[in-house]
Amino acid sequence: MVGYDDSPLIAFTDPPLTTVRQPVHSMVTAAVHTLLEAVAGAPMHNSELVFQPEFIVRGSTGSGPKIIR
Repeated sequence: MVGYDDSPLIAFTDPPLTTVRQPVHSMVTAAVHTLLEAVAGAPMHNSELVFQPEFIVRGSTGSGPKIIR
């Protein structure tokens, strides 16, 4: 089982939930910066902001099958 957003409540689950953590601080900073530029009258560019999430493996995800050679 895998969750998304790495809520602080995940620490209290049993087993601990594997999750995808988003870089929320960076996302908010970029959004506010873009908004402030728009309010100030800066020309708007059609651009896409891409952020790298982090995959946090915890107890809800088992290891893969053993490969016998």
